[in-house]
Amino acid sequence: MVAMSPARTLDPDVPRRLLDAAERLFYDRGVQAAGIDAVVAEAGVATKTLYAHFGSKDGLVEAYLRRRDQRWLDWLRGAVAAAPAGPERVLAVFDALAEWFAEPGYNGCAFINVAGELANNPTARAVARDHKAGLRGLLREVAAGAGVNDPALLADWLMLLVEGAIVTAHVEGDAGAATRGRSAAAALLKLPP
Repeated sequence: MVAMSPARTLDPDVPRRLLDAAERLFYDRGVQAAGIDAVVAEAGVATKTLYAHFGSKDGLVEAYLRRRDQRWLDWLRGAVAAAPAGPERVLAVFDALAEWFAEPGYNGCAFINVAGELANNPTARAVARDHKAGLRGLLREVAAGAGVNDPALLADWLMLLVEGAIVTAHVEGDAGAATRGRSAAAALLKLPP
């Protein structure tokens, strides 16, 4: 009779460790520059373990982006919800961006970065589009609560201001882009900046 080896169970902490490592490396270096070897080394697991959990590097990239999407939008929703209801919530979006831009590891929008880096990867681009749709939805909610005549139009303008501030802060190293975006949003609302 042959002894059967006990079934191997996957450590439930491993996917989180892999995603944490991927997030640090992909956001800091870029998806293409951060290889699988670097991710598994930082997570302290074998390459085979990464494939067991995510199937491929593309699967890991997708999981990284989906988790970042949820975490980033939750963070922004929390920052907005902490502001008084009404137009102040519009301005709170830019106050939150200013805090983010001032962080030492700020490296722009992960979704814009990945969509540009993996321009021919339909899954990465779809996840980036989903993230932008989520952001636009949040801005629509904020605009609807601001008491303006055309909240949909305000949300479109806010989307451009937010995206422009994020890219300007990243490309030009200009954390003041959030303050200027806030001033522009206040002008749209006809409020003092």
